[in-house]
Amino acid sequence: MNDADGNAFVDRTYRSEDGLSLHLRDYDPGPRAASRLPVICLPGLTRNSRDFHQLAVILSQDDTAPRRVISLDYRGRGLSDWDEKTENYNVRTEAQDVLAACDYFGIEKAVFVGTSRGGLILHFLAEMRPELLAAAILNDIGPEIEAKGLMRIRDDLNDGTSPQNRAEAVAMLKRRHGAHFSVLGDQDWEDMAAAIYREVDGRLAADADPAIAKQLTSIDFSKPLPTLWRHFEAFGERPLMVIRGENSELLAEAAAAEMTMRHPGLRVVVAPGQGHPPLLHSEPALSCIRQLLNEI
Repeated sequence: MNDADGNAFVDRTYRSEDGLSLHLRDYDPGPRAASRLPVICLPGLTRNSRDFHQLAVILSQDDTAPRRVISLDYRGRGLSDWDEKTENYNVRTEAQDVLAACDYFGIEKAVFVGTSRGGLILHFLAEMRPELLAAAILNDIGPEIEAKGLMRIRDDLNDGTSPQNRAEAVAMLKRRHGAHFSVLGDQDWEDMAAAIYREVDGRLAADADPAIAKQLTSIDFSKPLPTLWRHFEAFGERPLMVIRGENSELLAEAAAAEMTMRHPGLRVVVAPGQGHPPLLHSEPALSCIRQLLNEI
């Protein structure tokens, strides 16, 4: 399949252990990438494979070192089946779905990029199957989450607002996030709207099961949020990078500093003028991702 710009990817499906049809985008440059590890991209809580389109095109069509890039839709997101058992919308089950995708496509080792929820899933994968991770890139996420940022996500996802068209979607995203993303241009906002919303029966709809966002309303923010420091230790000495938005409300500077203390080889990249989560095809994130890939 080609997108509007003629950039090639293939839609593929596989089955979860409990029988759901799950979707992914496969940006495969063919034999030119056969000697290089693939890159597997894991999106945020209610996001989908389209979030990584620009990054996937850049990496898969690189002139000198193209790589296969696979971007997943978790259950309940994008073109994947929704789960009637909404309790299955959890990080461990979604991590198991990622493993099922790797098993189905015969991927024994890869470089993983995890945005927000995707980064939490990577913490679980590091414990469940550490040999699968050649390196990991955590996009604005770590083992400790700021309650303020998660509350903002909860409120944004559950406010009931539904844009009528693409222009309304872009305007709404600018109102919500413009203060945290001062460096974004008009095309960036258009791309964000195209990734988040899909036309269903002539109207735009957020491309995820509403039950996923509703789960956030049951969190008791009067209590400390659980942490994943034990899981973080499972990354061991493998190459690890964290990209933090300068204006992020989800990953605090103190948490990033603690991650560096516990993993001396960790590279921390700050994305100026961006909040949660930074765009990975923008600088300096893109150059740092390429550098890490070239070192693998």
